[in-house]
Amino acid sequence: MPENTQPSSQAPAAPPAAAPQFPQEVRRGPRGRRPRVDDPEMAGLKETVVAINRVAKVVKGGKRFSFGALVVVGDMKGRVGFGLGKAKDVQLSIQKGSQRARKSMIHFALVHDTIPHEIVGRWGAGKVWMKPAAPGTGVIAGGGVRALLEAAGVKNILTKSLGSSNNFSVIYATMQALRGLRTREETMKLRGRG
Repeated sequence: MPENTQPSSQAPAAPPAAAPQFPQEVRRGPRGRRPRVDDPEMAGLKETVVAINRVAKVVKGGKRFSFGALVVVGDMKGRVGFGLGKAKDVQLSIQKGSQRARKSMIHFALVHDTIPHEIVGRWGAGKVWMKPAAPGTGVIAGGGVRALLEAAGVKNILTKSLGSSNNFSVIYATMQALRGLRTREETMKLRGRG
């Protein structure tokens, strides 16, 4: 008969935790770093800088310059957003604008690579008219409207800027119009007929 029949107070030792293993063939970015997860190219987003605005503040020692960048980001499948970034440096302002654009993305209805119906968007003095177009027409738009629609994935559309030509007002008006788009099914459901 064994002399010591009491269970041991010590639990069996657990095997040491293994360090996390990374695959050997990890794609690395510039300077051997892993690419950023929030990088627009990694998320399949198209990023376009629409306008860079230089602002001068006059101070005692001279002028201090800062920059405002208007950036449009879209996934080419009906999701698009825009952002305004401000900083002392151009690169930093673009980066801030890009982050804000990704946070403000909206989804709208695309029907055969165009919009479902005619619409007018208004924002301040900006006014943008948009109309669906037949396949093969292309994006008939200028400046900021073109950048926004191409990032959204619209391939055939007719547009006209009827108000202010200011890039900021035009982009805001275009986004306002895209928010107001409804498909036939959505309209019928709102009317209680579907």
